[in-house]
Amino acid sequence: MVGTFFRLFCASLALFTLSLPASAQAALEGAAGVMIGPVSGLPVPRYVSLKAGKVYVRAGPTKDHPVLYIYRRASEPVEVTAEYDNWRRIRDSEGSEGWVWHSLLSGRRTALVAPWSKESALPIHVRAGAGERMSARLEPKVLVEVRKCDGNWCRVEGDGFDGFIEQERLWGVYPGERFE
Repeated sequence: MVGTFFRLFCASLALFTLSLPASAQAALEGAAGVMIGPVSGLPVPRYVSLKAGKVYVRAGPTKDHPVLYIYRRASEPVEVTAEYDNWRRIRDSEGSEGWVWHSLLSGRRTALVAPWSKESALPIHVRAGAGERMSARLEPKVLVEVRKCDGNWCRVEGDGFDGFIEQERLWGVYPGERFE
């Protein structure tokens, strides 16, 4: 029942956005057609991380909506897919979605190492490049802090490792995304 309600709510929200006048839709868009959050002024979608070790995810953007599930791991990467007042709709690496209070999110970039992978471990290199020496091997779903990405490789670090991984092997950064 909650799933049905949530899907109907999301569909209604999408229809509401599509029914806005062209001038209002244009105000929500930034350069190159990237949507700009109506509240934060930041791009939507965008990756962020969970600030707290206990985050309630709700079926809608108020405390009156039921809790769908609870995250219990700080720094987990999530994708902000919508904004409403002080609430952000997020999606995790498994595709689960819901609404969280904005102050429970951080702009700190983290990622999960290839959560979809069946490989036992993935290489971390001392420098960006497939031919470079390996500095570590990480299992899928390991949480890493992302320091920078050049569009192909990202510098990541964590407890006991620091190095580069192919950007396409991370969930928490977009293909081709660049940042420092």
